[in-house]
Amino acid sequence: MAGVHPVLVVGAGPVGLAAALALRARDLPVVVLEAAPEGRHRPGSRAIFLHRESLEHLEAMRPGLGWDVARRGLVWTTKRTYWREHLVYERTYPPPSPARLPHSTNLSQVDIEAIVFDAAKAAGVEFAWEQEVAAVTSSPHGVVLSTTQGQEWRAQYLVGADGSRSAVRDGIGAALEGPRVANSFVIVDVADDPDHPLVPERVYHYEHPAVGGRNVLLVPFAGGVRADLQLGPEDDPDRFDDPEEVKAWIARVLPERYADRVTWVSTYRFHQAVADAFTDAHRRVLLTGEAAHLFAPFGARGLNSGIPDALVAAAAIRRALEDPTAASAAMTDAASTRREAALYNRNASNLALRHMQADGWTVRLRRRLHAAVARRGLRSGAWLDSSPFGPRAAEHRTETGSY
Repeated sequence: MAGVHPVLVVGAGPVGLAAALALRARDLPVVVLEAAPEGRHRPGSRAIFLHRESLEHLEAMRPGLGWDVARRGLVWTTKRTYWREHLVYERTYPPPSPARLPHSTNLSQVDIEAIVFDAAKAAGVEFAWEQEVAAVTSSPHGVVLSTTQGQEWRAQYLVGADGSRSAVRDGIGAALEGPRVANSFVIVDVADDPDHPLVPERVYHYEHPAVGGRNVLLVPFAGGVRADLQLGPEDDPDRFDDPEEVKAWIARVLPERYADRVTWVSTYRFHQAVADAFTDAHRRVLLTGEAAHLFAPFGARGLNSGIPDALVAAAAIRRALEDPTAASAAMTDAASTRREAALYNRNASNLALRHMQADGWTVRLRRRLHAAVARRGLRSGAWLDSSPFGPRAAEHRTETGSY
């Protein structure tokens, strides 16, 4: 705490840990400040899907890390889409090559954090626990953080990775801009049955007849499956996340024995928001992850955008420390690059949500036409399969990987 640190990271979630690792990969000493106590436990799977680009970024930060995460995760190779009771799309991919990181892996965020935390410790990252940031002040000379415990931290540069209620974002005067989604979603973790494991496949079900015509998404991850139930505007979320009601509808979308294997239930109305600035007026702070943007999870744009945020922030801070004359430009470029990516991801996620919610008669008509054609064995099912996840981010790449 004494003296001025070259760089501090606020937040020990997966994005903050990735930022710390990226900084250590550039030979910078780094301290991570975390509001929670050491050994905290956060329930729920949360982010469960990492793209190959994210695994490659982790591998570049710490050789072996991307492979560690991939091996612990689950790679599903089949996806199916149903329209009511009809299968309208199915695709099975070949097994991943053992010589290359898989195209994706599914693993609980709790497990991802544990693996990346161990790597950060091994890389020499320091941690300061129970350091809840109360105020952030930046100046042309650096950043001062005050904690609720009355402590003060000083740094030349700061990475804000402290989540959706970011004190760092508030401290630099940035604000999230964007709407909340009208419909609620009930998200349920279900532990796998080792004696009767589920087939590892991703299933999207439009207007599932067993749950009153609501949409259902089933995504497997290592050790379980996540079930997302999309509620209608007239539905009461408190009814659908009631434990007995959850067991009832889980038994209708999964084998009945899984109704007693529910481990976590949460209800969301997603906030589709991007900070109006990713850096402060003095170019000493960079926002990353959910401190900078919030997206619905469909399309896996949150953590897979947060990891490139962290990588770009680390590169900019390394450049700023090496060449003070280029510092402002480096920080400005990093902030604008990642904000552009966040705006793209928000727009893509909004398109996916409008499709899922059948937002407007044209969307409803198009969905029904594609479903009718797909039932005759034509390729329209591919559109129905991909539309709930938005445009492919891989088609819009930066030099650091996918958006």
